[in-house]
Amino acid sequence: MTDRQIFSAAVDDLTVSYERSSSMCEPFVRALPVDAASLCTLGTPFGSETMCASTSLAATFDELQFDLGEGPSWDAMTTRRPVLIDDFQTVQHSNWPALMKAALAFEVRSVLAFPLTMGSIDIGAVSLFSHGPRVLTVGQIRDAEVLTQIAAGQVLRRSLASHAQKTDLEDNEGYSRRVVHQATGMVLAQLHLSAADALLIIHGHAFSRGRTVREVADDVVTRRLDFSSMLET
Repeated sequence: MTDRQIFSAAVDDLTVSYERSSSMCEPFVRALPVDAASLCTLGTPFGSETMCASTSLAATFDELQFDLGEGPSWDAMTTRRPVLIDDFQTVQHSNWPALMKAALAFEVRSVLAFPLTMGSIDIGAVSLFSHGPRVLTVGQIRDAEVLTQIAAGQVLRRSLASHAQKTDLEDNEGYSRRVVHQATGMVLAQLHLSAADALLIIHGHAFSRGRTVREVADDVVTRRLDFSSMLET
């Protein structure tokens, strides 16, 4: 297959990874010139957890970042920008002193971290590892960002499924369903998402704020909450 066919197949596989309970890491390794990948959630409300790691090295590097509270994954999530370390063993990074010292024992040279975000929700990061120095082309970075955006929805679905969401007694009533449906349409228009992803944003925002889906939907419908304006701040 050509490179674009491999990338398209990776997109297809990642898009259905939640439904099929398949690896979210394998499509990254297959479509990009890297040796390993990991996907993790970071901090509240989802907790710091490796959702997927293609090798033990990738999993261990994630654990190291969790324990130290620093590293490219944390920076990628907090800045909402990729953190691309082409040669991790030669770069000087004062923000990660403990990680830089600990990483000397790892057989990893390149660490490329991409933020896992969906709408206003900061979820975690995707990290891509190479045993030698690695510089991605502009096109490869764009491909990684496309895959990361798809992965964000898959990680959010898995995280929400594994956590009990706050509900209220009215959430099964007809009015509540109509409000959520209306709010979904408004979020769809605000963020130019599919209906399924717009609803996922509402659920994820509710979980991250400790609120009910009904409460968040009410705020959207009454225009107290506009996700497009939240992205601009």
